[in-house]
Amino acid sequence: MTHDDIDIIGKNVKDMYGTFMGKVIGTITDIDGSIQSVGVDCGSQGLQQIQYEQLVVQGNVVIFIPKWRLDSQRLLREKQLTLRRLKALIDIVSENDDMKADAEIIHEKYKSKLASLDEAEQQIKAKLEARLTELDEQIKSAKMLLFDAKVQYKSNEISDNTFETVKTCSAELIEHVTHETAEISNVKRFQRHLPHQSHTLQQYPLLLNLCQQFQNHPNR
Repeated sequence: MTHDDIDIIGKNVKDMYGTFMGKVIGTITDIDGSIQSVGVDCGSQGLQQIQYEQLVVQGNVVIFIPKWRLDSQRLLREKQLTLRRLKALIDIVSENDDMKADAEIIHEKYKSKLASLDEAEQQIKAKLEARLTELDEQIKSAKMLLFDAKVQYKSNEISDNTFETVKTCSAELIEHVTHETAEISNVKRFQRHLPHQSHTLQQYPLLLNLCQQFQNHPNR
């Protein structure tokens, strides 16, 4: 464990949108000393073990990165690379017919990778939809609290200061939720349009036809 890793202990943890989550009280390390997870005291929610890769130290604060964001970024990065390599494979075979036999082996590898990425993409989409449902419920709850506070204020049950505090806190929560909702929507839109941003998928059937020719080649 490095000195920078140790410095994470005792720092406050906030999410990407500024909401306080808790305080780092310790870490779980591997045999080589690298941090696997970080223990965060989240108050009434208890001790939460968070993967180290989901945390970024910024000064005196630790920023929590949602798992859906990391998974989406990883998926998009790997899918783009796989599609670029498939495109390169098509170009190589088109330029040199003698490379078909070698290309078949690599093609199967990339086709399998693309299939696994498609499966992972469906799982991530389901997680994003579930998170959007959670965020929608949070918005409804915040608005309900704000409306109830207005009723209490109009009926002289709470003071001006209390009402203003409710308004401020509700507005901050709604703003944070709105930001996360917008980011999730952007990720979903990018995933949806990713195939159309590459000519590789349009050329993919050509590669499948080439592989069928490989399998039926008389020298096999």
